[in-house]
Amino acid sequence: MRYAPLAPELFVENRRRFRELLPANSLAIFQSNDIMPTNADGSMGFRQSSDLYYLAGVDQEESILVIAPNARLESHREILFLKETSDLILVWEGHKLTKEQARQNSGIPTIMWLESFKTVLPALMNEAEQVYLNANDHIRAVVEVETRDARFIKAIQAQYPLHTYRRAAPLLHGLRAIKGPQEIEAMRTACNITEKALRRVLGFVQPGVWEFEIEAEIVHEFLRNRSRGPAYGSIIGSGKNATVLHYTTNDEQCQAGDVILMDFGAEYANYAADLTRSIPVSGKFSPRQREVYESVLAVMRYAETQLRPGNEIEAYHKSVGEKMEQELIKLGLLKAEDVAAQNPNQPLYKKYFMHGTSHYLGLDVHDVGAKYRTFEPGMVYTIEPGIYIPDENLGIRLENDYLLTADGNENLMANIPLEADDIERLMQR
Repeated sequence: MRYAPLAPELFVENRRRFRELLPANSLAIFQSNDIMPTNADGSMGFRQSSDLYYLAGVDQEESILVIAPNARLESHREILFLKETSDLILVWEGHKLTKEQARQNSGIPTIMWLESFKTVLPALMNEAEQVYLNANDHIRAVVEVETRDARFIKAIQAQYPLHTYRRAAPLLHGLRAIKGPQEIEAMRTACNITEKALRRVLGFVQPGVWEFEIEAEIVHEFLRNRSRGPAYGSIIGSGKNATVLHYTTNDEQCQAGDVILMDFGAEYANYAADLTRSIPVSGKFSPRQREVYESVLAVMRYAETQLRPGNEIEAYHKSVGEKMEQELIKLGLLKAEDVAAQNPNQPLYKKYFMHGTSHYLGLDVHDVGAKYRTFEPGMVYTIEPGIYIPDENLGIRLENDYLLTADGNENLMANIPLEADDIERLMQR
């Protein structure tokens, strides 16, 4: 693997916390993700199931984790099943994890080859009263292909129809929302790699460069710093493209006088960073561009004061929305009397700031966690206000990542240039 392995104590602790949530005589089974096909004999790059990685720390396809805390055989209480390296695999793909490597990575003593799963499963099912199975239960997930989890759910329920089946995802969502020290350090590393990419880009951008050239500079910096690559599809939108929230084609030339909105983040040890900066193609903001930039920054600074333990997402978003209204009135985009008379369920600021201010961050860029859970120390959220004005070909968004602490939050990207003056200074040639 490119990244330095995380210590197995992290995954041992994650499994311990998960076990504590299971009722007596439970069995939990987690499948790795599929390697997804493209065309002919091609395939996409493998990305491990975040839940399996969270519990076992292995980055290998066709892996299965079994947790059965009350199994009669102690060796059956945690089992990791792995694909064995055959002579053919060795020639074409290289070696897979050995049993000893898997023990070192996961802290699981019992490692078996995948072929043993079919013979061990009946004994485990015979002892289990309820079976916890996993699925992608993210509130925004749109799953149109049958996953490895879905195929396994069908198969096991057909083979053992009288068992009680339960969802593992809500348990994992609760656990994953609170990050441990090793997870936070991995995210710090991802943020630091992202900083290097931004600084590289600030010295590269000038009129005439193409959006995809900027993306290439970012990916180059990610890979040379042991990141597997972007944590999500990079958004490099110049001019009018900056007003498209999820613009990822990145195929237009950057023109003098325009602003480029860049939303990108490195992945490190499967953990994501998520950064957005908006920079002037020519190296200097126009007065109007700076005016909008400063308004977005003012909203961001205000949101920092509200993202704290004890607050809740609905009250937080409402408060930030009210601050955004004030800024949009100052910019001449809204009128105070119209805001005073607006329908509170359809606030006018949504015309220019139509997305949420914050989301969970972790193993996934839009990480799992209960949406309406009260903010707690150990959570990691983004703050990302934006103002989008299609009529002016102008979109400004600013985004950093924050760790909630006992008395507020810590900006994990505090070392990354943000102020307009700093952006302009670093772009001067």
